[in-house]
Order: sequence, then C-alpha cells, then structure tokens
Amino acid sequence: MRIDVAVSGGEAELRSLRDWLSRDPGARRGAHVELVQAEPSPGQMGVLTDVLQLITDNAWSAASFALALSTWRQTRPHARRITVRRGDLTVSLDGGGDEELRRLLDVLEPPAAPEPPDPDRERDRDRERDQDGRADGGEGR
Repeated sequence: MRIDVAVSGGEAELRSLRDWLSRDPGARRGAHVELVQAEPSPGQMGVLTDVLQLITDNAWSAASFALALSTWRQTRPHARRITVRRGDLTVSLDGGGDEELRRLLDVLEPPAAPEPPDPDRERDRDRERDQDGRADGGEGR
C-alpha cells in the first residue's frame, strides 16, 4: 500500500517527520519511508511539492503510524497541517484531536476483505426455512 504525507511548513518539516518516523520502531515496522516529489493532480497546474511516501507491507500498523504522527506534531513549535493520502482517500489533520485520528485510521486501514460465505451457516439457514415452511402447513422443499 502506498501512502503520501504532506506537511505545511516546507521540506524541513518533512525531513523532521521522516527522521522521527525512522526512530520510531512501531511506525517504521513494515514501512519504507522516503522523501519524494509529488506531481500536481491531473488537470491541475502547479509546482512539484515534496511529500513523504510510505510503502507498507502486511507487518505495518496504521495505529502505530497514526500515534507517531500525532506525537511528532505535538513536538513542533507551531501547529502544522498534515495531509495524508491513500489512493483517492485524503484526510487533513489540523488540531490533532481524537476525531481527526479516527478519520486518519479510516483512511489508512485497508478495506476489510468480504467474509467468505460459511457453508455451515448457509445450510443451517436453509434448514430453518424448510422447518418454517412445514410448520406453516407448507411442504418445504
């Protein structure tokens, strides 16, 4: 999974965040973090901007990353706006409150895979329908 992180305050702030994440074992586990130039969105004119790009694997923890990001933000002398993007999902953090962290986790957590059908549950449901049909005077299947 690829995640882009932008921070108001310029490249120095991004480098500070990158260094912070590289020292946090929970945040760096399962993630490769590098400073890259992000191009403007399609159809948008503008200059190239620097972002932190995280490439994550299955060992990566969104909660650990969110905590590290929030903690780093609290160490800054001025509140910085942090924008996190995964695919076409984006969240901006301005105040660092609990609601913002919940929204961040919603963006960072990959969508849950649909639960495969449980053949035993389907069979039990069919049996219940058959029994209900017989109890109503129907013939069932």
